Amino acid sequence: MSTIPEPEPARPWRPEDGPGPKVWTWPKNDRPSLRVWSAGRWRHAPVVARQDWPDGTIAYQVEVDLRGDTTVVFRTYRWPQPGLRAGLPSGSEPSMDVVEGRAGGMPRRV
Repeated sequence: MSTIPEPEPARPWRPEDGPGPKVWTWPKNDRPSLRVWSAGRWRHAPVVARQDWPDGTIAYQVEVDLRGDTTVVFRTYRWPQPGLRAGLPSGSEPSMDVVEGRAGGMPRRV
């Protein structure tokens, strides 16, 4: 039995949270990935977007097959959590809706 907890999904932004997060995206054919611990295995999860919240929180929206049955779902996870790991990097620079001297990117491998 594993001692790694499955990651907890993040709740979506709400207007009462204040300013919304800045969102980074990558080209669909060159997205980075995370590894998500689910159902006793590490699952490959391509990143759809990275969210940088005003309070410093980082969240990643991913596509992931949580049970290994080919049912792919979208989940957003706050980074870091024990049940998340950096996966494959992207060769492309991310783009953002509003760029004000901020740089996006994936977490470094541990």
